[in-house]
Formats: sequence, structure tokens, C-alpha cells
Amino acid sequence: MSYLEEIQVKNLDHLGIVAGLIDEIGIVKIINNKLGIDVREKISAGTVVKSILINGLGFVSRPLYLFSQFFQDKAIEKLLGERIKPDYLNDDKIGRVMDELYKYGLNDIFIEVVLEVIKKFKIDLKYSHLDSTSFHLDGEYKREEDKEKQEEEKIIKERPILIKKGYSRDHRPDLKQCVLDLITSQDGDIPLFVRVGDGNESDKAVFGKVLVEFKKQIKFDSIMVCDSALYGQENLQLIQHLKWITRVPMTIKKAKELVQNIEVEEVKDEDKEKRSDLNLESYTWKEEIVTYGGIKQTWLIVLSEKRQKSDLEKLEKQLSQEEKKSQKFLKEIQSEEFEHPQAARYKLKAINKKLRLLEIKEVELIETYSKKKEKIYKMISLIIKKDEEISRKTKEAGKFILATNLVEENKLEASEILITYKNQQSTERGFRFLKDPLFFTDSFFVEKPERIEKMLF
Repeated sequence: MSYLEEIQVKNLDHLGIVAGLIDEIGIVKIINNKLGIDVREKISAGTVVKSILINGLGFVSRPLYLFSQFFQDKAIEKLLGERIKPDYLNDDKIGRVMDELYKYGLNDIFIEVVLEVIKKFKIDLKYSHLDSTSFHLDGEYKREEDKEKQEEEKIIKERPILIKKGYSRDHRPDLKQCVLDLITSQDGDIPLFVRVGDGNESDKAVFGKVLVEFKKQIKFDSIMVCDSALYGQENLQLIQHLKWITRVPMTIKKAKELVQNIEVEEVKDEDKEKRSDLNLESYTWKEEIVTYGGIKQTWLIVLSEKRQKSDLEKLEKQLSQEEKKSQKFLKEIQSEEFEHPQAARYKLKAINKKLRLLEIKEVELIETYSKKKEKIYKMISLIIKKDEEISRKTKEAGKFILATNLVEENKLEASEILITYKNQQSTERGFRFLKDPLFFTDSFFVEKPERIEKMLF
């Protein structure tokens, strides 16, 4: 027999690097220590998890019942260990391991892996970023409707998640979904905390609780960065012992007043070069000390030139669209015959609710007679601009407010606050990766909510 006939070719591709990194972190060892090793098993729980990670990062989406086929052409002993065969990775074995993980506690295992990563790779934890996204799912996912949640329900819950319809970031409101809350480090976008929630969950309702739970699990002095969903009196009270940077929603009266009335500071010549080096040349700002929700804060009112230009273009487009729409409404109401003056004014009120920048104003209500000699009323009206509303939107264009409770001795430079908030995209990069069709979580091939949580874990 020729030596060539005995040669078998197996692929490693980039998966050798993935497997090496999993080993360097020690994920297999951590999981085996938690779940234990049964000497009768052909493959340990930690190795099964390693195989799932390799499969997910292999960029070939496969349902679990085809899982072992993924490794048929791979050098599986190099990736997973000696004497490991593809048929050991059957759906029954994977299912049992997933159930064991859920029973032990996904959060506890994840935190231990995270702490090992932080230690081994010396991750800088000065800033951490929180955001959420949703994953839509096909199928019924029938389950008894949950009773009204109690306000004091713990953020880490014992019951499985509820697959329900809710606000869809995927623009698929027709499908049920679950929500993923993710905290990442600014240094390297390392996921530090993962939580899966109900499909109809509100960010405003849980973000404060997520941060509190995160700080209980991982003890370090990180400044938490989050979008405007965090900013509310209840959440600020909840996280008053934490350090944070967030965006202030424009629904708050004080924020509206500042954006309308405050003038951002002109950039001095000596500061222009410094801002250019920080890639902030198109930003100007002004700081204000504000007390909101009983918490003393620094508010940074920021003007972005690029955003201002975009907002003004959108305003001009909206005005043009409303002009066309209002002309149509004007013809409609002036040609209509009304039985009573109240009917005409009710119709006008309903029309004006559909307009934001313009208004159709009553000039005169004429009493006349129809062809059938019945008394009718016709409205003469005209279109006017809502100058106050247009002026308000013009002043707001390009402006937003960032808030932090780091004041006085802990005060941050305004440029650092802005740069840090701009890095909020670190969690969004993680979401884009998870939702990429080449990654394993673009589709879920499991029926139980518990296993959906495990797949996201």
C-alpha cells in the first residue's frame, strides 16, 4: 500500500487559534470544575462547550442535530483532545450539558470566565458599557402567561425567560423575541456581563438593576456608560453609589430649557489643535452643574457640527413634506360641507394633530345652503408655519446632553466624557457580530426558552 493512500487531510483553518485561545482562558477547566467529570463519559461538559464555541466561530450555521457533521472534515483531536470523535457530539449529549449549565447557573459560570480573562489579559476596566438588543424567533413558544411581575423581582431570575412580542430592534414586530443585555469593557470590547430577558422587557425598567447586579458580581471601580434608557429618577437613585456617564433624554424639562437657551462655548485657538488630535474638532460644548433626582451631576451640553447639518437637512425635508400634505388637507376641508360648525372645527382639530411644523387655521366659517336647500357650513382656512416649533427644532439641531455624577474631586475632563460616550459603540459591535448570518446565533434551532438563554450564553 502506498504511503499516500494512508494520508488523511483534515482542516484546522482559523479554528486552531480559536481552540488555543479557549485553552488559554481555561474555559474547559472552569466548566469541568463546576459541573464535575464522570469517568464513564467519553467527552466532558467543558469540551462540549468548547466544541460549541468552535462551531459558532466556524461561521457555518448548523442546527444542533447536524452538529457532529461540522467536525467530520476537521482535525478534531487537535481541536478538542485525543480520542475525541465527531459522533460523541450528538444532540443528546449537547442537550444534557446545556441543561446542566442552566441548572448550575449561567451567570455564575460566565462571571468566573470573565474574571479569568480580566486577570490573564490585563483588561483595563476604567470604563464599561451597557446596552441591549433583541433576537427575534420563529415559532409559537407557548407557555403559561406570567403573572404580573412584582416590582421587587430580582434581575437574575430563577424562572426561564418569556418569549414574547415587544419593541423589536430587528424591525420585526410581528415575531416574538427575547432581549439580551450586554456589558463590555471599553478596552478590547470584552463582554463582562450577559443577561437574557423577556421579549417585552423595557430597558428603562431594568438597566439600573442590571448595573447594580453587575457590581455585586464583579468587584471593581468601573465607570458605567449607558444610553438615555438609564436616565430616570428611579434608576439614578438605584445606582447612586456607582460611577456613571449617560445621555440625558430630551423629554426632561431642564434638558429642553438648556438646549434652547444655552450657547456652547467658542473654541479658543490654543484648544483647536488639541481637539483635532482627539478627533473632536467638529464638537463644541459647555458644562453645567445640575441636581436631578437628588443627585448632583455635571451636564455637558454638546453641539456636533455634522449632526447639526444633518438635523437641519431633515428639518427642511420634514417641512417640505408637511407643506405638500397640508395643501392636500386644505383642499379637503375647504371643499367639505358640514352640518354644524362644531363638526368643521372637530375635523380641523383632527387634521392639525397630523402636522408638526405647520398648522391649518380657520379664517372664516360661512353659513350657506346646499343644492337640496339644506343649511350647511363651509370653512375658509389657510396654512401657517408654527414658527415657535421650527425655531425650537432649529436651536436643538446637533445638540445633545451627556451627564455624569463625577463632580468636584472626581471630575472628568469634558473631552474625556465625550470620547468615552462615543465609545458606547463597543457593545453595538458585539451585537452586530452576534447577529451576523455567519455566526451561530443568527437563528435558534431550540424550542425551550431555557436553551435559548444557554445559546446566547
